[in-house]
Amino acid sequence: MATASSSFSRDPLPQEQRFLDALDQDQWPATESDWNLDEVSLTPEALIELFEAQLMSRHLDLQARRLQARGEAFYTIGSAGHEGNAAIARALRPTDPAFLHYRDAAFLIERSRQVAGQTPLWDLLLSFVASREDPISGGRHKVLGSKALNVPPQTSTIASHLPKAVGAAHSLGLWRRLGGGGEWPADSLVICSFGDASFNHSTAQGALNAAGWAAYQGTPLPLVMVCEDNGMGISTPTPAGWIEASMRARPGFHYLTCDGLDLLDTWRAAREAEVIARLRKQPVFLHMRCVRLFGHAGSDAQQAYLPPSRIAAEEARDPLLFSAGRLRRHGVLSRDDIAGRYRRIGEEVAELAEEAIRRPKLESVREVMASMLPPRRPGRRQPARVEREMEAAPGTMAKLINQTLRRLMAGHPHLVMAGEDIGRKGGVYGVTQKLQARFGPHRVIDTLLDEQSILGLGIGLAHNGLVPVLEIQFLAYLHNAEDQLRGEAATLSFFSAGQFTNPMVVRIAGLGYQKGFGGHFHNDNAIAVLRDIPGLLVACPSNAADAVGLLQEAVRLADEAQRVVVIIEPIALYHTRDLLAVGDDGWCSSDPGPDYRLSPGEPGQWGEGDDLAIVTYGNGVYLSRQAAAELDPAGQRLRIVDLRWLTGIDHDAMYRAVAGCARVLIVDECRRSGSLSEELMTSLVERGVDGERLARLTAEDSFISLGPAATLTLPSRAQIVACARALLAKG
Repeated sequence: MATASSSFSRDPLPQEQRFLDALDQDQWPATESDWNLDEVSLTPEALIELFEAQLMSRHLDLQARRLQARGEAFYTIGSAGHEGNAAIARALRPTDPAFLHYRDAAFLIERSRQVAGQTPLWDLLLSFVASREDPISGGRHKVLGSKALNVPPQTSTIASHLPKAVGAAHSLGLWRRLGGGGEWPADSLVICSFGDASFNHSTAQGALNAAGWAAYQGTPLPLVMVCEDNGMGISTPTPAGWIEASMRARPGFHYLTCDGLDLLDTWRAAREAEVIARLRKQPVFLHMRCVRLFGHAGSDAQQAYLPPSRIAAEEARDPLLFSAGRLRRHGVLSRDDIAGRYRRIGEEVAELAEEAIRRPKLESVREVMASMLPPRRPGRRQPARVEREMEAAPGTMAKLINQTLRRLMAGHPHLVMAGEDIGRKGGVYGVTQKLQARFGPHRVIDTLLDEQSILGLGIGLAHNGLVPVLEIQFLAYLHNAEDQLRGEAATLSFFSAGQFTNPMVVRIAGLGYQKGFGGHFHNDNAIAVLRDIPGLLVACPSNAADAVGLLQEAVRLADEAQRVVVIIEPIALYHTRDLLAVGDDGWCSSDPGPDYRLSPGEPGQWGEGDDLAIVTYGNGVYLSRQAAAELDPAGQRLRIVDLRWLTGIDHDAMYRAVAGCARVLIVDECRRSGSLSEELMTSLVERGVDGERLARLTAEDSFISLGPAATLTLPSRAQIVACARALLAKG
């Protein structure tokens, strides 16, 4: 009889030699537990299927390395050592949304067995070779994901998917309270998985804290958080016992543990976790001990930081060895059966790989960017429910935003607000006053003080068909959470070929000029990070009427176009009433009504003069209007162009708005370096505007100070007047 290793038509890789040696000798290690199949209610046929899922995952890892050596694959971080998560997949339903760790190929493969028509080996190989036929990302990244399996794609995340998993779990109970709906069945649970190194990331800790905080108060949260603990963070060991010590007594959580090398023990623990999460609606932390084989990724030479004895000890703990041992000891499969399955699956993967490398790749900018923006869907506004008892008298920006939110909440029963202090307090600036009393704490949610969790909550709610309107209390506090927008919210459509979306509106109180409160932490003019995120729309109103138009358009864009929209609301203008003199109410507006919307790229304009155009936004519009009263009392020489939208700018429309003017002054309240003014200047020059006709006034490259010095580094009315006069003097 031929040996197992000689029965292969190709040379085995070093990474698979230990398993082949065990096959030749029919010698297998025993698991620590002595569970039998009856005790854990697992059939022999099910155990075979789990083992085959493990074999498929392993052969994919091996094939990725073969393909990379030939220059045909581009991403070899694999699942070797983590294949026990196949048992977790089997314990759950395919309708349970799963936000997976990048080492969870066996989970995806086993879940594929539960849904007809799935081809996981072919799909994953297409992903390996970056084919545009990859059914999840269209060749844009090697990701684990499937619309049919309710697995949104995750890339090389460092726990950034955990906050949205918490939000998705919360959405299940919220939909039940709203009377049904959503993407997933009402009795679903949410699973997310991550590694022991990611556990230490602030994002993971924030998500764990948010979940525990909510569950501690009795909030339904059907969530299973699986920590796949292989003891290594690339080259840095995890202290022995650290995960258990951190989580065993964590408030709000049920802590369960399992041996990820033992399919029966993992199956047992996963079923217990499923009962707690699904039936009791409480979060579970499932600590799965496993091993990392083959190093961190294909290019990682772990012998550089691990001694040979440690590497050998880890290789001896290969979960495939233990699974094969289970099958042999329980008399389920013979040695030849195991060898046959190993060989058959390996040959199938190799044959499919040769076909996959011939499949077409992305070849144009248009193809790459085709899924940058999500697909459209029918809007769900209910006009019959729109409240019309709004006050008709002119009001401030804060007042009209409040009225607009009330109208939107009444007309969109699937719209949910969330943020710090927005409920009972009504927001730091009173913008959300009385909304919680009107719509209830389940739709106007007072969150914990954690911006990552707020944004993650919104992403998770949006995954399940709700439209969240989130509030970040101050712009400066966005920066510790901005990756939830950059790495999660704005990328989902791109990496899923438009199959998954998380539309949302984020309101952020920001910018400078705030009186009575201040310093850098409450006056922040750093918006470059938002404008640098592909696909993200950013708006900024300068007056109350525009705030209504932008907010109503933002909600329409989220509801119908599935976009992620950020609205930066100038704090200093929230309660501003007067423009030129005390009591003139020159900056108040009447509510323009429920149908008033300002489309992306649509600028506003004041005045028709052709001597000078001032292009600006936010506080700059207010200051420029004051400057115009001094520069042009008759209103014949100047015009002011209000951008309104700070991304997706229609530069042709902006050019047309200033084309007839002799001079153009750009007033930008953000910092000179990395500010919007750079894009505007470049755009005008590219369209033929002579540089001599152009000037810009910006904030200094400085943080904002406290007290009377708070506006010294920002553009002022007097500076606008001086710059305008100097520019006009040239002509």
